[in-house]
Amino acid sequence: MRSLSSLFLLLIISIQAMAQQTDTLFLAKLMQSKPELFSGVLNHPNKNEVQVIYTQVNRDQHNKPSFKTFSYNYNPQRYFYPASTVKLAAVVFALEKVNTLKSKGMNADLTMLTDSNFKGQTKVLKDESAPNGKPSITHYVKKILLTSDNDAFNRLFEFIGRAEINAKLSKYGMNHSRILNRLAIGDGGEQARHTNPIDFYKDGKLVYHQDAQYDDKDYPLTLTNLLVGKGYIDSNEQLVNEPYSFANKNVFTVGDQQMLLKRLMMPEAFPARERFNLTPADYQLIYTYMSKLPTESDYPKYDPNSFWPTYAKMLYYGREKNVELDPNIRIFNKYGDSYGYIIDNSYFVDFKNKIEFFLTAVVQSNEDGIYNDSKYEYETVCYPFMKNLGRTIYEYELNRSKKHLPNLSRYKMDYGNK
Repeated sequence: MRSLSSLFLLLIISIQAMAQQTDTLFLAKLMQSKPELFSGVLNHPNKNEVQVIYTQVNRDQHNKPSFKTFSYNYNPQRYFYPASTVKLAAVVFALEKVNTLKSKGMNADLTMLTDSNFKGQTKVLKDESAPNGKPSITHYVKKILLTSDNDAFNRLFEFIGRAEINAKLSKYGMNHSRILNRLAIGDGGEQARHTNPIDFYKDGKLVYHQDAQYDDKDYPLTLTNLLVGKGYIDSNEQLVNEPYSFANKNVFTVGDQQMLLKRLMMPEAFPARERFNLTPADYQLIYTYMSKLPTESDYPKYDPNSFWPTYAKMLYYGREKNVELDPNIRIFNKYGDSYGYIIDNSYFVDFKNKIEFFLTAVVQSNEDGIYNDSKYEYETVCYPFMKNLGRTIYEYELNRSKKHLPNLSRYKMDYGNK
């Protein structure tokens, strides 16, 4: 009996290993079938820091989703700079925090006035892009999801608090990630541990006060690829001829990014205790502005020359301006771009053809090996790769048979309310 049990256990392990191998090979074979699109990057994936995760969604007769995931070159220990993709976590965690404070009169539409009490901190007392000229969590969420506004993220970072952000990452199983810093202000060290005091008002009356916070934790992770390149431009605009260090920067792996997105877009696929503490109105807000185009927004209002329709939809559209939009497709996503890295974390929906899938990818190009010099091959390497990848997966999904077609009506948003 023991021998039979051992053989059975070995068989199970073998089947699991084969399944894992298949999942790892599928994307490579798919991209290799189109060498005219992908050979340049596939020939040296580590040089271009490529990591991809693609998840198929399969529905049962009750429209409940299940997932089948495929990866290419995924390594949660190999560091890449996540840039603005961390902002989606901040959106979710900020709205969760509002919901825990409702008994104190909090809601996401209250006027949010940010003070300062530590070196490098700044105040925010107004927001001219809002209909009433006042900052609020709701408006910051819109600005983050429409055009990836850095200041909006920083204000949500300060509201949630660094300790709570990282506690939430751990709570929801995103154990390969950490969020330590504000963005685009040189935040780091002791400054990043301090967050601002904040007051929330309704009709000129104080509803809720949050004291300044301090986070003494470090959130260590075992990572490779932290020292990169052969030089970098420092804060004095001088070239330093030594590798650039990403130590003590934000970390958000493509696996954790997609885990967050799946839980956000399809909470019913997870046990109730593992779902985000979000209201139906929260989901509606996030879904609307994740999929809305900058040119469809009046508040905030954007210059279409700077923020064209496909500005944020790198998977499938790249960064092309003069491209015809497919009216049946909506992409719910959060992208990032910095230090030569392009990242996009997306959920695709085609209402006409009943297609849906998750696709998360990172690619980088920095031929001169100098960081922070704004000389990266975005246009010739990164954007084309992202566009071709998104379209290749979409074409595959067009021909993939499904036992039950999905009901996608919950993802049809009203974009007329600007």
